Amino acid sequence: MEIGLIILTAVLVFWFVMTFNRFIRLKNMIKQAWSDIDVQLKRRHDLIPKLVDTVKGYTGHEKKTLEQVVAARSACMKIPDGKARENAEATLGTGLRQLFALAESYPDLKANHSFLMLQQQISEVEDNIQMARRFYNGAVKLYNVHLESFPSMIVGKMFHYQPSEFFELEAGEGQSPDISFQEDTQ
Repeated sequence: MEIGLIILTAVLVFWFVMTFNRFIRLKNMIKQAWSDIDVQLKRRHDLIPKLVDTVKGYTGHEKKTLEQVVAARSACMKIPDGKARENAEATLGTGLRQLFALAESYPDLKANHSFLMLQQQISEVEDNIQMARRFYNGAVKLYNVHLESFPSMIVGKMFHYQPSEFFELEAGEGQSPDISFQEDTQ
């Protein structure tokens, strides 16, 4: 009887340690995944001033659109993470789409080598952001399922683990931006 109790205790301790360690691995996977997203977002932020400068030389009366993109970039860089950052990045993404749509009205700009290179680089960064977002959301899903599954939820509740939030698809992504090509009278 004592041997059975010792074996049962050993099994429970082993299970507890394995479950706790899995939570740690999953939380670290989420941190790594967010870090990957953050790196790509910073790359996008670094390309925006170059893009705005290139566009500015061709589109003198589209000042409002350029200012909106610069303001959105600044807002994104001030917010560390979370839902507020997600919303700010969505606004920046919309601004970038407007900026590229704006370029369609300027044939000289569309043919500019610097603009085309920057457009290609931003497109690649956007693709990398999408891949990093999918990895992050996959890590969040694994963590949340582990947190909500029995019997691992017992360990999760003991250590007050909370569900993580998904990095949602940008608002308006895949939609055409609304652009006005009227001259700014300021």
